[in-house]
Amino acid sequence: MALFLDRGYAEVTVAQIADRAGLTKRTFFNHFADKREVLFAGAAAFQADVVRYLDEASGAAAPVDAAVEALTRGGLALSRYIAFANARRQVIDSSPELQERDLIKMASLASAIAQALCRRHVPAESATLTAQAAVAVFSAAYADWAKDNTADFRALMQRSLAAMRQAVAPPELGAATLMKAPAVHP
Repeated sequence: MALFLDRGYAEVTVAQIADRAGLTKRTFFNHFADKREVLFAGAAAFQADVVRYLDEASGAAAPVDAAVEALTRGGLALSRYIAFANARRQVIDSSPELQERDLIKMASLASAIAQALCRRHVPAESATLTAQAAVAVFSAAYADWAKDNTADFRALMQRSLAAMRQAVAPPELGAATLMKAPAVHP
């Protein structure tokens, strides 16, 4: 992380990473496919944990609540890495290549959550939309947590979920509102 922050992601080589870690390039490649994966090393384990938490969730929970709770539990398990989260975000934000990889990892997570929701008998389209919404909630809360790692992650998740629900809530339309609405002409 220090190399990426000091020199910029694009300027750091695998040889430099391996040297800084006291490893050979061969050893590096035994652990990582490429230097991008250094920043996403725990993604597969995180995804597996989130899916397991979702599988364990109460069947009475609404799909979005079950998915958000699974992501909350997964996020809390990442707390040992939170000190690096802001630096990681800075590095990812500095590189379109890393931003793309981040989006791919989040899409993979959403897909895994959608599959788990389908196992809970949520229709496929609803499962996909729910999973994508839950991942968006997680991304917003985690970004806030990275900026202030003293914040309560569970509370950040609930705040992000409330904001998402507010964003998709239908507007209150009373008779007076409908009467005052301007006519719409094609």
